[in-house]
Amino acid sequence: MTGARIETSTRASRAGAVGFAALLLALAAAPWLTGSANLGLLTQIFAYLALATLWNLLAGFSGLVSVGQHAWVGLGGYCLFGLAIFAGLHPLAAIPVAGLVAATLAIPVAGLLFRLRGSYFAIGSWVVAEVFRLLASQVTALGGGSGTSLPARIVTSMAGSRQEREFLIYWTSLALVVVILGLTVWLLRSRWGLSLRAIHDNEPAATSNGVEVTRTRLVVYMLAAAGTAMAGALIFLQKLRISPDAAFSVNDWTAFVIFITVIGGVGRVEGPMIGVIVFFALRQTLADLGTLYLMMLGVVAIAVMLKAPHGVWGLIAEKWGVELIPLQRRVVYATAAGSPDSQPSAAATTEDRQS
Repeated sequence: MTGARIETSTRASRAGAVGFAALLLALAAAPWLTGSANLGLLTQIFAYLALATLWNLLAGFSGLVSVGQHAWVGLGGYCLFGLAIFAGLHPLAAIPVAGLVAATLAIPVAGLLFRLRGSYFAIGSWVVAEVFRLLASQVTALGGGSGTSLPARIVTSMAGSRQEREFLIYWTSLALVVVILGLTVWLLRSRWGLSLRAIHDNEPAATSNGVEVTRTRLVVYMLAAAGTAMAGALIFLQKLRISPDAAFSVNDWTAFVIFITVIGGVGRVEGPMIGVIVFFALRQTLADLGTLYLMMLGVVAIAVMLKAPHGVWGLIAEKWGVELIPLQRRVVYATAAGSPDSQPSAAATTEDRQS
């Protein structure tokens, strides 16, 4: 045996990377290929994909099942409106600032929530979101309980025309979701990712093996809060109006996000991608049915959980062994007769399942 190397990619993932690159180029060119309505829909899809990816990072990899992520969506939206109206900051420049504010505020919030476990953590996160909503309703400078609209002078300062503004918001949303997906994959493939898997599988065992559980979860919680707030800022920049009930809606920004992740597959990077496609397909075809639409979402969720407990992508991966974004390390050994690249049959591949 002449040597070995560590790999995270597979033949399927390399083909998938080419496909993702082609899709990214097509999406970047979409403003010139489609109309305003489709651009708005794609922007919403990007926002929900970002939110679902971040929730999956918390629940699927860190074991932090939060039902209060709408707290950071609303905070991001209100930060954007406040910074644009009162500080004179360009709305696009206010987006990363909103993320920074959320990451900073996540530190004391985590100090409270991390004292709770399991369902108590979930309930505590929802309570925090309700506190945020009540506080926002008391900010009279931003319309109090009725909310406010972004002034026309700020809207027109973004671009010379409505079409240019829509293009700008679309490209910013695309860039944000690409950054969030890329950062998530990088994090999960790093030593932090190994720590997260160990914590998720067995927290006491991870602690006994030297994993700093609190610090690792705090970093992930801060990243999720920052990313969620930036997505929230973009959502309400597209809407041009904000109110406490809309910004801190548990249905829109938490329940639907959990649905997307569960349908696609919790604990898999590809899960939210599949889930967001299913969700928007159902929404576009069933939204006119009123309350029956929500009932149908519930039926679909129950059916998937019964037939595919690991989600749609989990079922695909288990049945065909396909991983478009593999996270596990593989040790590839090469024999003296040749390298794995020149003689694939001479290579033996094993998975590193460190946790």
